[in-house]
Amino acid sequence: MPHRRASVQARFFAPPAELARYFTTFYLAEIDVAPGRRVVDYLHPEWANLRFSSGAPLAARNGRGMGIADCHFAVTGPSGQAVRFEVGTCRIWGVGLLPLGWARFVGLAAADMADAVLDGAAHDGFAPFMPLAEAIFGDEPDVEGELARIARFFAQWPSDGAQDDPRVMAIHAAMIDPAVSSVAEMAQRAGASIRTIERVCRQSFGFTPKYLLRRQRFMRSLAQFMLDPSLKWIGALDGHYHDQAQFVREFRQFMGMTPREYARMPHPIIQAFVRERARIAGAAVQALDGPNGARLGRG
Repeated sequence: MPHRRASVQARFFAPPAELARYFTTFYLAEIDVAPGRRVVDYLHPEWANLRFSSGAPLAARNGRGMGIADCHFAVTGPSGQAVRFEVGTCRIWGVGLLPLGWARFVGLAAADMADAVLDGAAHDGFAPFMPLAEAIFGDEPDVEGELARIARFFAQWPSDGAQDDPRVMAIHAAMIDPAVSSVAEMAQRAGASIRTIERVCRQSFGFTPKYLLRRQRFMRSLAQFMLDPSLKWIGALDGHYHDQAQFVREFRQFMGMTPREYARMPHPIIQAFVRERARIAGAAVQALDGPNGARLGRG
């Protein structure tokens, strides 16, 4: 008898308007698989995320072998590599942190956490989020109540009096513009020196400006393919690629496999997320969100 296919429901929610500049979205995955089974997929390069699960624990591993198992509070830092993950039947709430949100709520140098995959309950830097991890889920699923607890937690975050750095949002806005293809153009658009751009990117974005521009180019292409595989890879390529060979090299770097290998794999969770996200939020993947988050209706 064939195994029952995984059922995946993805839902995206806007944070309160006053918090929009800190988050991509709040999101909920409800995953149902056959008893004793787990489903495997790959996270794309993205911004940092906090993921809280109820039900089967989370397991994940990056290309360097750093990973988690039996985890209910998973943290991924800003990433430039795919992360292999597997889950059973569970509900997962996710919080996507924009670079400004990382600076506001985490504060660690993003470059020190780049591509990290860790258990938030076991890392001192994420201890402030444990009250949320312990409070989100009740005895029964309650989407509105759970969402309200997440929003309230961040709205009540204690202020240290520091002001948001406007350079973070200016760099972010320049970075996601497809017309910007060099660090010099990014610096000019953001109104800062290249040295300042590099320092701010290390602290809040996790990578060098040059690497971030390459990641944006790659993610524009990957998102286009995920939304319409009939294009084939050549039809999905961003205009800044010189040729398909350059794209294949970067695909190996960012995803740890060839485009053909990736296309042959099932993507039961990510495919559901990409299509629903594109439908209601404009951008199919987190990395394409602007400095004010996804274009969702604000609560």
